[in-house]
Amino acid sequence: MEKFKVIEIKESVFEDNNRQADKLRRELKENGTFLLNLMSSPGSGKTCTVLQTIKALEEEINIGVLEADIDSDVDAQAVHETGTRVIQLHTGGMCHLDAEMTRQGIEGLGIDNIDFVILENVGNLVCPAEFDTGAVKNAMILSVPEGDDKPLKYPLMFSKVDVLLVNKIDTIEYFDFDLEAVRERVTKLNPGIEIFPISAKTGEGVEDWANWLRKEIQAWKE
Repeated sequence: MEKFKVIEIKESVFEDNNRQADKLRRELKENGTFLLNLMSSPGSGKTCTVLQTIKALEEEINIGVLEADIDSDVDAQAVHETGTRVIQLHTGGMCHLDAEMTRQGIEGLGIDNIDFVILENVGNLVCPAEFDTGAVKNAMILSVPEGDDKPLKYPLMFSKVDVLLVNKIDTIEYFDFDLEAVRERVTKLNPGIEIFPISAKTGEGVEDWANWLRKEIQAWKE
């Protein structure tokens, strides 16, 4: 006779979240809105990359931004200054967003006449990779100062994303960073990944990234 019941909480939580994420994606598809989940560690240049992305696309695509942080509204203020619709999400100490949190952000932002929403996830290379937010595509940033060994240390994140942006490429001569080693390590984990070396400071490589987004946003609307 069984003495007590064992409940696998983590699996249950993920299953429910995945259902909510699929539902949100269907609703975004019906509305013609493309949601990008952008992840990285703190200090990698997420907000600067968001600003460069807005600059590259704002004349042709209606953009909205969800800024997620444990606290503060610094990043939302920076986006607001561009004239882009933005909402700040505080996670109450949680190190990631899940599908329901994302839905709350989408509802608060409002996506009428919005073609493209960027979700700037909480700065973390672990938790955000585990939760489907309902995004159409997932991207991450690895900055040069972080080192080329991060795919070895955080394989889940690199295996989950559709795009890797290698940021701060303008500083590569000052760091012991092997871009080709990163390519090799990442493609071994994720053969279909797209990799774009960029500098969110100078704008180098941003147009290639923007072109990828243009293609994906158009395909989602068709």
